[in-house]
Amino acid sequence: MDSKHVKFMLGTAGAGAVLAAGVLTFAIGDVNAAVPQPVPSGAGITTGQTVTETTAPPSPETSVAVPPITTAPYNIPTGEPQ
Repeated sequence: MDSKHVKFMLGTAGAGAVLAAGVLTFAIGDVNAAVPQPVPSGAGITTGQTVTETTAPPSPETSVAVPPITTAPYNIPTGEPQ
């Protein structure tokens, strides 16, 4: 077989796969739009409290965070003489 013929067959197969994927996406994606959703009876739209208002403290609880040091400092060896 000629390489042009192989490229043409592969291109045709790829285009067909893309077309089939598009058709299936359209067919499957439109299923829920055809079926109307039931409306719950007796339940109206209500709004509840969604924001809680608070006041900020006058000053931060900690001015500076200092972790407790429990080990001696460690120097990472670089392989060079010091």
